[in-house]
Order: sequence, then C-alpha cells, then structure tokens
Amino acid sequence: MKKPLIILTGPTAVGKTALSIKLARAIDGEIISADSVQVYRRMDIGSAKITKQEMEGIPHYLIDVLEPEEDFNVMVFQQMAKKAMDEIYARGKIPIITGGTGFYIQAVLNDISFTETDADDELRKKLEEEAEQNGADALHQKLQAVDPKAAEEIHPNNVKRVIRALEFYLETGKKISEHNAAERQKESPYNFAYFVLNMDRQKLYSRIELRVDQMLEAGLVEEVRQLKQEGCQKGMVSMQALGYKEILSWLNGECTFDEAISILKRDTRRFAKRQLTWFRREKDVCWIEKEQYDNDEDRILNAMIRILYEKGILTDQSISF
Repeated sequence: MKKPLIILTGPTAVGKTALSIKLARAIDGEIISADSVQVYRRMDIGSAKITKQEMEGIPHYLIDVLEPEEDFNVMVFQQMAKKAMDEIYARGKIPIITGGTGFYIQAVLNDISFTETDADDELRKKLEEEAEQNGADALHQKLQAVDPKAAEEIHPNNVKRVIRALEFYLETGKKISEHNAAERQKESPYNFAYFVLNMDRQKLYSRIELRVDQMLEAGLVEEVRQLKQEGCQKGMVSMQALGYKEILSWLNGECTFDEAISILKRDTRRFAKRQLTWFRREKDVCWIEKEQYDNDEDRILNAMIRILYEKGILTDQSISF
C-alpha cells in the first residue's frame, strides 16, 4: 500500500497558507513547508512566513530550522521532508506539503535521486566565482551551449540552478535536462493528490503588489538591515531570495529605494509566472481555479476533500463536507 501524500501549491500570494490550515484541520493533517526562505530564522517578513497564531495549533515542519548563513537546496529539502513525513506517518496522520517551490515538491513526490556530483563543493565554488566575475548571463550562456533545454527552463537570474545544471554536465558528461526528464517519468511511491491553487492573473498581480506594500509597512527594510548587520551578504543562498536581495542592493547603495521596490514587484510577478509554467508541466495535477468557486474557501475545501476520497487518500467517512 502506498502511503498518502497531499500537495497544496500554487503561485506566490495566491492564498496557499490559509487554505492549507483549513485542509489540515479538516483531515487531521500536518504541514511541511516547501518554501526555500521560510526555512530560515529571522527571515519572517520578506518570506511571508506563517505566524504561530496563523498555524492554529497545526504542526509545521521546515520552518525556522536554519540560520541565514547556512545553505539550503533541493537535496537538503528532500532529506528533511522525508524525515518529517516519517514522523507524521508514525502518528497516523497525513503529510501536506505546502509551498511554491516546484522542484522541491517534485524531488519528494517522485523520490528523485541526486548523484554525489551534486555535493562537489570545489566545482560549485569555481562556478560561483565565475558568476560573480562575469555575471549571471555569461554563466547562463555557458549552460545554453551544453544543455539548451535546461537553459530554456532555467531563468538566467536563478544562478543556483544554472550552476547545478552546469555542475551536473561537467561532472557526468550528461545533460541535467535529460536526467530530470527521466526522473519525472518515475512512478511516485505515494498515493498522492497534487493541488495547484490558481486565480485570475491580473488579480494575482494586484495581490503581489499589495503584499510587497504590506511587507514594507511591516518592517521589511529593518529586517534586511538587521540581517546585514549580522553579516549576511548577497553571496549567501538566503539573501538571493526575493525581497531580500533588492532591499540589500539599496542598502549597499547599488540603486535607489524606488528602483529596488519596482524591481521587487516586477520580479515577483515574473516569479509567479514561472511557477505556473512549472506546474503546468507536471503530471496528475488537480488545478483549483478560485474564481470557479467564487473565491469561497469552504467550497474549495469541499472540492478538495471530495477528490481526496475519490483517490482513496481519505477513507474516514466521519469527515463531513
């Protein structure tokens, strides 16, 4: 029997957090965060990190577990998520992976295997230095020359993934795009439901802009300034995150404040678009279009629960919907 697994994802600012709490309460589930920034302590405002109050007593995993100077990548996420899932299964509950990092979700869902080459620190450091000296575009062009498909799928500004793809090719002589395509074809070891929450694109963009304004009002600048005082700098994985790198650039005198905010809003919109492109490539996805339910979370929740029964993930008839 395959173990049950629920995924609730979607673009940034679509409303995943509130819905995940409703779902967890309804089915007695526990939540694993698939967010590459909420994993860090003291990076709260810019990551839109869920608060203790918002958790409503639902156990959450992979939030506030690393210091900002520590590296976090898909392999680390996969290891930590599997450990959390074992704990959740041991209590007889269902894990709900919630967040917007599609590659992290895919790594767990398809149990993607990562080779030892992924841990070659010396080569990674060399590529990082190249990116620093020659710029992200030059490194992306290098990837374009050896693996056009990967270059098409990875944005030039996503230096981490560009480096990983180049590293994989240089160590194995194989294209990471072909490796990933083969891994995606693997059958998932879980009985899963993969929900993608979505909404009208223009409304989503308006929510993104509003969220940025709210983060600024909540003290995003002070949060980044404090991290800078602690020694955090733009070379760190944590400080490459949206909201942090833009404010840090302003604090470093590299742009004006208005430019930083304009870039942040623009790049967050672009990020949401790339997230949706990723989810559309995934198989066996249940799209939840909020407008089809008049943006009513209770109706959306009921629809999700019906699907969970249809898939045999839920069998307890005591859950009413």
